[in-house]
Amino acid sequence: MADRGGVVGIGGLGHLALQFLNAWGCEVTAFTSSESKHEEAIRLGAHRAVVSTDAKALAKEAGKFDFILVTANVTLPWGAYLSSLAPNGRLHFVGAVLEPVPVPAFALISGQKSVSGSPLGSPATTSQMLEFCARHEIAPEVERFPMSKINDAFERLHSGKARYRIVLDADFA
Repeated sequence: MADRGGVVGIGGLGHLALQFLNAWGCEVTAFTSSESKHEEAIRLGAHRAVVSTDAKALAKEAGKFDFILVTANVTLPWGAYLSSLAPNGRLHFVGAVLEPVPVPAFALISGQKSVSGSPLGSPATTSQMLEFCARHEIAPEVERFPMSKINDAFERLHSGKARYRIVLDADFA
């Protein structure tokens, strides 16, 4: 049976995570606050998507996941995500959530669940990741803006309309 993985936050990191988990053979679920990203998440490798702002939909996910990767950087209903983990499941953070994350000890103890996080990988790990990307045709989706339109790029980013990374190109001599 394939690992069941969830990705919280289908943005700059999350859209890549969907592709990686799918290529690893996982059963992938995207958790997104934006219903408009449902079809995009499926196209990027998720087998299904859950609207994370729907408390009832989130509650239906209880006990389903071996791991959930958090790429978002906002405060979310962490108890619901911990409840979504199967026994021995892991909630792993790569997004820099700026608020403390409340973790009830009983939820961890009773299901032998864990919470973890990780920074960027070493140069050797990065090299392995890039080789994996080449083998599986994993690539970021980017929008390009000339440097002279940097304010437009920031406006698109702050409005939440960027899909999924913005690249600035030098357009000056």
